[in-house]
Amino acid sequence: MPVIGVQLHTQDTHVMIDNGILQLTLLNPDGIVTGIRYNGIDNLLEVLNGEDNRGYWDLVWNSPGTPGTTGSFDVIKGTSFKVIVENEDQVEVSFTRTWDSSQEGKLVPLNIDKRFIVLRGCSGFYTYAIYEHLKDWPGFNLAETRIAFKLRKDKFHYMAMADNRQRYMPLPDDRLSGRGQALAYPEAVLLVNPVEPDFKGEVDDKYQYSCDNKDSQVHGWICTTDQPAVGFWMVTPSNEFRSGGPVKQNLTSHVGPTTLAVFLSAHYTGEDLVPKFSAGEAWKKVFGPVFIYLNCTMDGDEPLSLWEDAKQQMIIEVQSWPYTFPASDDFPKSNQRGNVNGRLLVNDRYVSDDNIPANGAYIGLAPPGNVGSWQRECKDYQFWTKTDINGYFLINDIRPGDYNLYAWVPGFIGDYQYSAAITMTPGSEIEVGDLVYKPPRNGPTLWEIGIPDRSAAEFYVPDPNPKYINKVYVNHPDRFRQYGLWERYAELYPNEDLVYTVGSSDYKKDWFFAQVTRKIDTNKYQGTTWQIRFKLDNVDQGSSYKLRVAIASATFSELQVQINDPKTNPLFSSGLIGRDNSIARHGIHGLYWLYNVDVPGKLLVQGDNTIFLTQPRSSSPFQGIMYDYIRLEGPSKLSSNEEYMSSTL
Repeated sequence: MPVIGVQLHTQDTHVMIDNGILQLTLLNPDGIVTGIRYNGIDNLLEVLNGEDNRGYWDLVWNSPGTPGTTGSFDVIKGTSFKVIVENEDQVEVSFTRTWDSSQEGKLVPLNIDKRFIVLRGCSGFYTYAIYEHLKDWPGFNLAETRIAFKLRKDKFHYMAMADNRQRYMPLPDDRLSGRGQALAYPEAVLLVNPVEPDFKGEVDDKYQYSCDNKDSQVHGWICTTDQPAVGFWMVTPSNEFRSGGPVKQNLTSHVGPTTLAVFLSAHYTGEDLVPKFSAGEAWKKVFGPVFIYLNCTMDGDEPLSLWEDAKQQMIIEVQSWPYTFPASDDFPKSNQRGNVNGRLLVNDRYVSDDNIPANGAYIGLAPPGNVGSWQRECKDYQFWTKTDINGYFLINDIRPGDYNLYAWVPGFIGDYQYSAAITMTPGSEIEVGDLVYKPPRNGPTLWEIGIPDRSAAEFYVPDPNPKYINKVYVNHPDRFRQYGLWERYAELYPNEDLVYTVGSSDYKKDWFFAQVTRKIDTNKYQGTTWQIRFKLDNVDQGSSYKLRVAIASATFSELQVQINDPKTNPLFSSGLIGRDNSIARHGIHGLYWLYNVDVPGKLLVQGDNTIFLTQPRSSSPFQGIMYDYIRLEGPSKLSSNEEYMSSTL
């Protein structure tokens, strides 16, 4: 049977694209997806919603100088429709909204061009958008932008985003008053009288389904009410247009049933990931394309086979990047891009006399900045990969532009930055050779707590309160995604704070995953002070020791360090840091912080010593610190660490 060519049907109020597999209907000239007909289902989108509340691009913006991450929510509606490509193999249409000075203060000062592409024989469609700010326009802040699809709640009940993160989901009705009880954090709801009794007693919270960019390439829903079963999947084939790098977390799919492609957000980072554009700053960025993939079961297939098929389609899309078919000149094809390759080694003389291949390191190009600045970069493009077991890497299909090369290596603290700037031109092949990262190190390791991997996942994550369960995360590697774990600290340590003894304590069991506040009365909290106790057989009181504290997340918190006497002024204070909200939003990491504290030897004693870590800020239950890794180093002049090792090690 021949594959039907793509047809475009334009009406006064709607545009419909049909390739014989699906029919995509958009409002004209708004460019909002109002209908997706597929496999005998008239519309996969929520027909109970208004036409402008089914499938849409949106953003959150604010005027320059406005602090925070909130602003005006804008469902982007085009004012002009144009056919870009129309033939039997492809239809690409454009819906644009052009800004002028009469809209100042009312609309974000951006020209926005939303594109939709349907290909011949393709079971799905692509969408991307081009945002442009011209030099003579006023400034603005852009807190978020994304595309959202709201599916039919009578059909799509099963959500999948990973092999071990999938389930039948509650209904949106279950979150309403009378069926759901709002909890301490606004997005979390306890299901007290759900439509489906099996969900009673569970917590629903969209942040429980957040995912790192690097792991979020396909997610979506399965309709099991119809036969054959139908799947609706969001496929993100590249992270180049997402902000914040590979470990930035974003929302995926959640109760609605809702499916998102989030391109820019401040979730798990705070205001640091809100791009701020000044008046006169020219900027243009292409978000996407992303692929909305539709599939259905064949006779005898299980509905979950659709998830397996969606993963295979994701691999096809990733391997096809950058796509050849988008018509915009702002989306460079593969021959208009360049590549960078090389090898990354680690030099830590206290680990090995030889350079160590950086196995599994994250290495990438991001706009020029300081060491580690990539994790706060949110205006332009980033290109990341992982090194192989021998430290070799190849970064493909990099857009032309000026970049720095950044890296971080699991197992070692700190950030690497290549000393030379890299300018990519079309077709360029840049070989950087062997690069050597020297992680921060002054002396031998006296003791360490945790694993330097920018996550607190290796520490003790308690069982949730039985009243606040999400069944997906029972006996699950991501047990930290349960609601209310911050409250468990005060239950485990009702009167005295955590004490960790080097040599006998086990960080997997004895180091709580987050240093949070303790509730002492209704809406009243107190800061906490943790102790690390250790022995030193000998102390060089004339030398300096080094305390390395790597933080995986911080939320309106402060780290104070004292040595042996908690009543003295802190030896170190970070000041107020962090707006990650990772504790409340069930994320085991946010932005990475590394503090290197000089500890004068005169503050240490032969025998028993104690380091006090205080987090004094205490206005809410969600303030706190997640540690990544802590290490005490001996004086740098030592050639061997044996002399100063604790007798307990």
